Amino acid sequence: MWLFAIIRNAVIDHARVMRTRPWHRQVIDLGDEPDAGTAIGDRTDEVLHAWLVTEALRRLTEDHRQVIVETYLRDRSHEEVAAELGVPPGTLRSRLFYGLKALRVALDEMGVTP
Repeated sequence: MWLFAIIRNAVIDHARVMRTRPWHRQVIDLGDEPDAGTAIGDRTDEVLHAWLVTEALRRLTEDHRQVIVETYLRDRSHEEVAAELGVPPGTLRSRLFYGLKALRVALDEMGVTP
């Protein structure tokens, strides 16, 4: 159960990073001069973290990836996403549950440890 919380927090953190600065923008910015209060290692960790989450999401089925992206990364309600996909809210929640389990497995296969 604790691993689920860690993965959920990682997805939420990734969503926050994506809202302020997409990962590809961070890669481009690595060559710029760092701000006075920003360490280069911190930005590298952000890029690595974003890459790991993106790669893990790519390993999921389209249905699982879509519900995770729409609910967690785009911060939309379950009812809204279910209506858009044309499925009952219970089906969406089920896809979300199994999608997060698959995401956990994908991260484990990639060697990501909490």
